[in-house]
Amino acid sequence: MAADDRKVAVPKDGPSVVSWVPEEGEKLDQEGKDQVKDRGQWSNKMEFVLSVAGEIIGLGNVWRFPYLCYKNGGGAFFFPYFIFFFTCGIPVFFLEVALGQYTSQGSVTAWRKICPLLQGIGLASVVIEAYLNVYYIIILSWALFYLFSSFTSELPWTACTHSWNTEGCVDFLNRSAASAAAPPVNFTSPVMEFWERRVLGLSSGIHELGALRWELALCLLLAWVVCYFCIWKGVKSTGKVVYFTATFPYLMLVILLIRGITLPGAYEGIIYYLKPDLLRLKDPQVWMDAGTQIFFSFAICQGCLTALGSYNKYHNNCYRDSIALCFLNSATSFVAGFVVFSILGFMSQEQGVPISEVAESGPGLAFIAFPKAVSMMPLSQLWSCLFFIMLIFLGLDSQAAPEERAAGAPDPRHRGHLLPAWALPGHRGLEQGGAHTQSEVAATRQLPEGGMLDRQHSGGMYIFQLFDYYACSGTCLLFLSVFEVICIGWVYGADRFYDNMEDMFGYRPWPLVKISWLFLTPGLCLATFLFSLSKYTPLRYNNVYVYPAWGYFIGWFLAGSSMGCVPLFIVVALLKTQGSFKKRLRQLVTPDPSLPQPKRYLCLDGGSSQDCGPSPTKAGLMAGEKETHL
Repeated sequence: MAADDRKVAVPKDGPSVVSWVPEEGEKLDQEGKDQVKDRGQWSNKMEFVLSVAGEIIGLGNVWRFPYLCYKNGGGAFFFPYFIFFFTCGIPVFFLEVALGQYTSQGSVTAWRKICPLLQGIGLASVVIEAYLNVYYIIILSWALFYLFSSFTSELPWTACTHSWNTEGCVDFLNRSAASAAAPPVNFTSPVMEFWERRVLGLSSGIHELGALRWELALCLLLAWVVCYFCIWKGVKSTGKVVYFTATFPYLMLVILLIRGITLPGAYEGIIYYLKPDLLRLKDPQVWMDAGTQIFFSFAICQGCLTALGSYNKYHNNCYRDSIALCFLNSATSFVAGFVVFSILGFMSQEQGVPISEVAESGPGLAFIAFPKAVSMMPLSQLWSCLFFIMLIFLGLDSQAAPEERAAGAPDPRHRGHLLPAWALPGHRGLEQGGAHTQSEVAATRQLPEGGMLDRQHSGGMYIFQLFDYYACSGTCLLFLSVFEVICIGWVYGADRFYDNMEDMFGYRPWPLVKISWLFLTPGLCLATFLFSLSKYTPLRYNNVYVYPAWGYFIGWFLAGSSMGCVPLFIVVALLKTQGSFKKRLRQLVTPDPSLPQPKRYLCLDGGSSQDCGPSPTKAGLMAGEKETHL
């Protein structure tokens, strides 16, 4: 290449770029080396793939996707689902992973460096992830409670003879023919009473928190301890743990699939799952469900993907990884549907009721329908243990990644230590590593446990539902995704980001990805977001309990606290910057000059080939020859 071809003209009043003359280059390389040492890296590609797979493949694949299929026309639901999959899911998933790999930073710092004006995107993802951290692990405590309850001679949710059962409890499987003729008027099942009266101790409403459920509180403590030891050494320990936690649920899923399809009635359940009802496509609610399912199951706009991608080597092919992981996620959801509906078909045949009456969504499917199903199988204790172990590992991966993402939130070069050195293993946290390469952040993330004890009271389920419906809803994720693609596609520049991708893994992604960033993704997400607001219905627990007005206010406050970060920090950034409005705006949309630049932008006029080669920093970030590939 001629020297003229490698020369880049920079306007005098334009944004500054990285100058790789020896004096400045040596300084930047040293800072880059310190930053890489501070953050740590995946030992190989497989650790990254399994960590992301563990994060995105979770409880929503098991209990929400199959329910949405049956609710929204069976096989017809796949049509809007795959439209969102190709136009929103893959492009935004790849965008977040590539952003983390390119900047080698967590989401807060990454978005601030890409576009200071829209740094609120990263802060909003921190708020959403904080809410996920303090409510998602509650599901793990419930699963642990059920797991411990399975180690009995008779599963405790199979009979009406326990102290927590009421007179209205009816065991339809074991009651005699004489009692079958006259069931109570307001009867309930033993599995429902175990869930509401034994596990939750459900009160009459959110205004009545009731007593602390100490057994659940101890299960919560155990869940936090397990999470602590999964991430206490940062990315090095997380990368090793996922070899087991990310693969074991697949083994359990295969075992449950084989068992499910061999049950009587499984065929009817699977037909109910796949039978298309094309008339349902006229309902806009079907399209909204497809969009929100894609964003939530892919962990988009939660900051986790950016944080996990930031531990990659600079030249890792994250484009190929992202596409493979997206297909793996959707394939897992599809297979989980066969498991769920084969068991629901069996339950329908055993109870003599339609499948629509035994299919439930959310916690009801995992903690009511499935416990009821395993109680009908031979060796019910074994199947119960296997199922809840699978739930625990699915939830553990999804919980550990947000913890690791929380470790990537602060800038490691300007961190403030929250714990004294003696509180950390080896006393190394203060002087030898970043906040997220040692146990410091892992320890501090356990501190909010006391604030989550309100979910372990008798009225905790009502608070849990508020977090699930408002704080981490699809509405918030759709809102943030619009700003993410606008920031990269229009403000930073889709072509510039494509240049960065070419510099990282050697070629430019498929043009459809850029078209999605520019037009398809923001258009679809904005339309779905506005529709979700227009069709808003207030939350009701079990479609019966109506929250008081102050309960709905808390819910909308939780939602607004994340979405409001973006416009709030736009105003704050404009007010804090000096100069005319045009000058301030131009300064706030200029990327940080310390970001890596494509080689052709860095080569100096007349420089040698050595000048145009990768810097020592990039050489340290390059994937090794022995790297494990997909």
